Amino acid sequence: SNILCISVSKPAPYWEGTAVINGEFKELKLTDYEGKYLVFFFYPLDLTEKINTSIFPSLQRINTPRKQGGLGPMKIPLLSDLTHQISKDYGVYLEDQGHTLSLPCWLETWQ
Repeated sequence: SNILCISVSKPAPYWEGTAVINGEFKELKLTDYEGKYLVFFFYPLDLTEKINTSIFPSLQRINTPRKQGGLGPMKIPLLSDLTHQISKDYGVYLEDQGHTLSLPCWLETWQ
């Protein structure tokens, strides 16, 4: 497989999407973080008992306390990648398995 995540000295692939921030939905894009460090934590197969087709289950998990099996309040945006385009652009999508690798990617957004 061809695992990229990031290429040293190359611009990070552009992305945009819907995120849960402070319990609300917000549109985000790479350029919102221009001039800052950014870390992506790719995690696959969230709530795989039922294949989810929206970010709403993630909001539900954030609103559920950790002691009850949820994520609890989060101080970082939780970005949806329903089409897998972001994970494909960053080279962490396993086409043959139909899901993303679970790993962090470190980005500098200075272009």
